[in-house]
Amino acid sequence: MCGIAGFGWSGNGAPGDAAGIARRMADRVHHRGPDDADVWVDPAGGIALGHRRLSIVDLSPHGRQPMRSACGRFAIVYNGEIYNHRALRDELERAGAASRWRGHSDTEVMLAAVARWGVREAVRRFNGMFAFALWDTAERTLWLSRDRLGEKPLYYGWVGRVFAFASELKAFQALPDWRPAIDPGAVTLYFRYNCIPAPHTIYRGIAKLPPATLLRVPLDDARPGVVPGSDPYWSALESAEAGVGAPQEPRGALDRLDTLLRDAVALRMEADVPLGAFLSGGVDSSLVVALMQAQAARPVRTFTIGFTEEDYDEAASARAVAAHLGTDHTELYVTPAEAMGVIPSLPLIYDEPFADSSQIPTYLVSALARRHVTVALSGDGGDEVFGGYNRHAWVGRLWRSAGRVPVPVRRWGARVALGVAPARWDAVLGALRPLVAVSHPGDSVHKLAQVIDAPNAHAMYRGLVSHWDQPASLVLGGHEPSSPLDEARVAALPDVTDRMMYLDQVSYLPDDILVKVDRASMAVSLETRAPYLDHRVVEFAWTLPLAEKVSGGEGKRVLRRLLAQYVPRALTERPKLGFGVPIGAWLRGPLREWAEALLAPDRLRCEGILDPVPIRRRWEEHLSGGRSWQYHLWDVLMFQAWLDSSRGD
Repeated sequence: MCGIAGFGWSGNGAPGDAAGIARRMADRVHHRGPDDADVWVDPAGGIALGHRRLSIVDLSPHGRQPMRSACGRFAIVYNGEIYNHRALRDELERAGAASRWRGHSDTEVMLAAVARWGVREAVRRFNGMFAFALWDTAERTLWLSRDRLGEKPLYYGWVGRVFAFASELKAFQALPDWRPAIDPGAVTLYFRYNCIPAPHTIYRGIAKLPPATLLRVPLDDARPGVVPGSDPYWSALESAEAGVGAPQEPRGALDRLDTLLRDAVALRMEADVPLGAFLSGGVDSSLVVALMQAQAARPVRTFTIGFTEEDYDEAASARAVAAHLGTDHTELYVTPAEAMGVIPSLPLIYDEPFADSSQIPTYLVSALARRHVTVALSGDGGDEVFGGYNRHAWVGRLWRSAGRVPVPVRRWGARVALGVAPARWDAVLGALRPLVAVSHPGDSVHKLAQVIDAPNAHAMYRGLVSHWDQPASLVLGGHEPSSPLDEARVAALPDVTDRMMYLDQVSYLPDDILVKVDRASMAVSLETRAPYLDHRVVEFAWTLPLAEKVSGGEGKRVLRRLLAQYVPRALTERPKLGFGVPIGAWLRGPLREWAEALLAPDRLRCEGILDPVPIRRRWEEHLSGGRSWQYHLWDVLMFQAWLDSSRGD
């Protein structure tokens, strides 16, 4: 895992100190690679590459980047891991493509693969998480690429007369011509999704490379301000359509999944540094740890954090699973003050507005793990791949029932539901546990009430994943660009649940979940690896009949059955907590003064970006306890905190 940065130019666009600028760009992402740093510049070719190294595989100087291919044609800076690099090395050796290796790094294998098969074919063979910039000296062409599911980030765009790229936006601040301008369309998208979906970024002219794509930039033909389009080398939608169209027989599926996940876990356990895993005690992380322990020669290191607030505490469940599996378990209980102490750092960690409040515990557990290990496996992706969210289990059933009820009746029911405060719903529905399989049913009731009058199931889903339902009215001069949730082809998937899972895989997963985990973990120089995002696992999951994943109001059914072979169900079957913190209560208490300053109407009017009227209305309703607007308000607060931070750059 590393940080990459660099830029290319043509004609008279060469900067005066290319090596120094590239080094300063890379140093801006020092936290992604504190172990080593280097730059490589080809003045005649017009390219400067910078790298920060977090040494994971091949700790010797032979793994150092930027790295040149043995033939001398290619140079690369790369962030991530190619898990099948040993198999690719064997294949290259059989083909006679690499008679002498300098070390045993996956970077060297990537270069040999590109030299042998070309960029596109090589990338299709990679099983891993990656973002790389590859320079072809023969064709004076820069290639950018990103892994299939979007685990590793890559930003790019023209800054003056140079075409720049980096792992994080903060690296662009080292460029002499950096003059960022906020994009109102991106701000509008942010208030719908609490993150900014690719290819958009908070700044005009700078983009995120979408997952599973290649971007080819021939610098000789490049014109400042004009960026070629990216091309996919793998399609999540085609994978979904192919799997749903040719389902496997359920018989034997559990054994096939066990074999496949074991291999995905084993590949991600290779490291020349200490390794462990996050453990929440839920299905996803417990299965990952169980498969790790089944293949490990010694107890696996596992980590969890606990909270004093019972409704947010997973530590007891994690402790029970760890004891059953015999892991070397570390837990840390975090006080509210310690958790809130992370908040001032969030704008610097995430670079652009980002408001998934589970960013706080994700950072805390990453910091805990980093005290002991350099690599941690996680259960991320299990919900998106195997149907684990409450919406996967209930939206289809809800629509089939609600769709038969006239819209006026649905609206009346929504008003009644919204008239009862979430805390009151929690008290009423909490008495029905374990029948109610969510930890905060009041919030769920309010969310469902807000979408119950949707005209179709897709609109209902879109409403459920939206925060501000009319974000363009919140952002002054705002408009809402297209996003993956607008994609029409999704209708080719036959079931609404399939469509929701696909949309989560191409939007919520890469733009929220994986951004959250990457930035939080890399802020403390920890590499995280997600076995459920092995593309073979994703493709296999689509071939399973939907009932193997979601049925009878329960998600991840096949994962639950597989986990039961390793861990008793009683240890992991509990209401889904998510991984959150009590933001709503904090805003009414210890965070109130901080929030009041950021939400002050005079301040908002002076900044001229957001309309203070709806913000103030929801803030006052939240303080009264009549409605819970914690997620909407957290969106505004994180935007305002980011805005403060950006002015200090």
